[in-house]
Amino acid sequence: MKEIIAIANQKGGVGKTTTAINLAASLSVMEKKVLLIDLDPQANATTGLGFNRNQYEYNIYHVLIGRKKLSQIILKCSIPSLHLAPSNIGLVGVEKEFYDSDAKGRELILKTKINEIKDRYDYVIIDTPPALGSITINALAAATSVIIPIQCEFYALEGLAQLLNTVKLIKKTINPKLSIKGFLPTMYSRQNNLSKQVFFDLKQHFKDKLFYDKDRSSYIVIPRNVKLAESPSFGQPIILYDVKSSGSIAYQALAENILAEAS
Repeated sequence: MKEIIAIANQKGGVGKTTTAINLAASLSVMEKKVLLIDLDPQANATTGLGFNRNQYEYNIYHVLIGRKKLSQIILKCSIPSLHLAPSNIGLVGVEKEFYDSDAKGRELILKTKINEIKDRYDYVIIDTPPALGSITINALAAATSVIIPIQCEFYALEGLAQLLNTVKLIKKTINPKLSIKGFLPTMYSRQNNLSKQVFFDLKQHFKDKLFYDKDRSSYIVIPRNVKLAESPSFGQPIILYDVKSSGSIAYQALAENILAEAS
């Protein structure tokens, strides 16, 4: 396995799930074996790939509480090399399960489960919930790197310090391999002055951690794109729904950047 990448930001509505689905799909189309783990109780990554709760009995909740192995819940997607570990609203109960338990190492449960199947995949992508609770801690403890989507709108950088402190603490205590892979501007509009200002602020503070497309000599940003917004309702990643859309091109560029870095 090359990498386990968590997509994280405790702020909701910033494009975490969109990024998780479309990065995973883009890497898969580039002939990499990818597992997408839906770790959000809202299960949007699961439905965004065309599954509904009637199509699977067990989900990531059953893995985290020890009832199932990760390999026993995996679903095959329309892209042959893309697999999904689905979620369900019942995952909200795992927080109580963790804190009712006296067991040590609760924050390492997901890492242990991924270790059982990691030889089968090139990449594992983890979609996290909009919170810094035990579920997200498990994701960051298991990951080798984290991508932080940042919406190009007002309050975009609010709460970012808390997330960065959490990453720093996890790196110091339970996962020394964890690194910030990069910040990903999302919902960017070239016609919007606020989008431009947020992107400018990101470059001021995190220039070395923005993704750069050498072929196009530009930073990688995810545009505000109708096709990108439509694709989950059709149960398809954007690369299948409209491969030529600006959203698809942006996520392909992100995947190419990650592959180039790994080679």
